Amino acid sequence: MNRFSRRDLMKAGAFALAAPAVLRAHDALASSGSINVYAWGDYFDKNTVLADFTNATGVKVNLSTYGSNEECENKLRAAGGKGFDLIFPSVDTGPNYYKDNLLAPIDEAKFKAGQVVPSIYRNSLTLGAAYRGKRYLVPFDWGTEGITWDSTKFNKKSGEISYGDLWLASNPKQTAIRQKSVFNGIALYLDATGELPSNRGLDMYKSEADSRRVFDGCLKFLTAHKGNVGAFWNNATEATAAFTDAGCTIGQTWDTTGILLKRKTDPKWRYGMPKEGGLAWTDTFAIPSGAENPDQAYALVNFLYQPEVGAKFANTTGYNSCATGAENYLSIEAQEDFKAAYPAGTIDNLFWWPMQTDFYAKLRAEYVEKLTNA
Repeated sequence: MNRFSRRDLMKAGAFALAAPAVLRAHDALASSGSINVYAWGDYFDKNTVLADFTNATGVKVNLSTYGSNEECENKLRAAGGKGFDLIFPSVDTGPNYYKDNLLAPIDEAKFKAGQVVPSIYRNSLTLGAAYRGKRYLVPFDWGTEGITWDSTKFNKKSGEISYGDLWLASNPKQTAIRQKSVFNGIALYLDATGELPSNRGLDMYKSEADSRRVFDGCLKFLTAHKGNVGAFWNNATEATAAFTDAGCTIGQTWDTTGILLKRKTDPKWRYGMPKEGGLAWTDTFAIPSGAENPDQAYALVNFLYQPEVGAKFANTTGYNSCATGAENYLSIEAQEDFKAAYPAGTIDNLFWWPMQTDFYAKLRAEYVEKLTNA
């Protein structure tokens, strides 16, 4: 997994964005057209890369946002694949779209694969990016779900902190969790301690019986330690509020939560990988089957995969761009945050979300409800 490591020395200096050469072939789009984008709520600020795109092409971007994969799936399904020209689903959710024909195959004459880090592009095929021999999803960014903590209360570094630290008796009502993913973190922890062997959580995807066995064991542990929970979160805004408003001092969160808390709120906050392994995800771009402006959609994604733009996205969000060469334009701050979150060995130990199965999705929803009502 070292293919994802950043270079130690990056190019510094001011960020300047020129009109992209890749868009010159789309001159017919200039000063005309629009695109309807449905993206994660913390992806785009209209004053950053989307404004740069409009200035370069004249294409207007109509942005709508969502906070979960389920929200994106359900809205597109209700509209029969219509209403949006570009969405950003997580790669493991691909099967949820394929069964209802909600996506169009990627036109590789309009989007060149060489713009994506080759290993990520190739490996995404086994994680849910393809269906019946055709690619529908292209890796856009990647990141992790690990632990955010108050360094004045937990004197540990990334790779030393543990999922077990979330559930210490000394931590009443100070732990932030997302019900959908906390089971996976607990599965990794209980597997590492030998209390609940699960092949690092992969048994949750093996069969319905194996999955239920692991979910049952994790639920038993979580119910016994529910007094530690200070806040549940389901999106980036709620995750941040768990620490700034609800008084949490530690939590299982996405990377951007801890990184941006440190940058914007207080330097005491840290984000890093638990010693049992962080949960890693890849988000993608996809063209809905009912897209009305596919040419503008391809123009936008070709713009976003320029190395300078990929770096600007990473610098602003805390996520990692899949654009080839983006690492050469990262800010010094982004480089430092990456090194702090992923010291030697932690990337090799990541748990990459497997492709979802029908029984896994069904059981996860069942056990999330059980945990919420426990």
